[in-house]
Amino acid sequence: MENKIVRITKLLLDFMFYTGFIVTAGVTFVIRVYGNYNQYFKEYWISLSVIFVISGILALLILSELRKVLKSVQEDDCFITENVTSLSKMGNYSFLIVIVTSFRIVTYLTPAVLVIILTFLIAGLFSKVLSQVFSAAVTYKLENDLTI
Repeated sequence: MENKIVRITKLLLDFMFYTGFIVTAGVTFVIRVYGNYNQYFKEYWISLSVIFVISGILALLILSELRKVLKSVQEDDCFITENVTSLSKMGNYSFLIVIVTSFRIVTYLTPAVLVIILTFLIAGLFSKVLSQVFSAAVTYKLENDLTI
């Protein structure tokens, strides 16, 4: 069952990663088209494009790190320093998304903006804590390997 979950997760991450490139590349076009129906998007299309493109790039970086971690799971070697680094980077990218998204509060506050900020704030904190847990696990693993 675990291998099936890992394979499904890998497929989902791969799908999100590759389609994320298309979405991020096309976001400015979509905003311009939607501007025909929504005055806010028409007026602020440049700032919205910058915010969404930067957030898209950061999300792609998070997905890239998640794919690295998942690869180590598939190789049955989870407690490695590379995963500690990946988790820490994911936390940093999440915090950057919070900062970038916060600029929308000034111009157009919606419940969705607050949900995104809260979600990525929690994800960033969770990633940072997990990186510390994995760091301790790597240390214990290395010490255990030396005693054998």
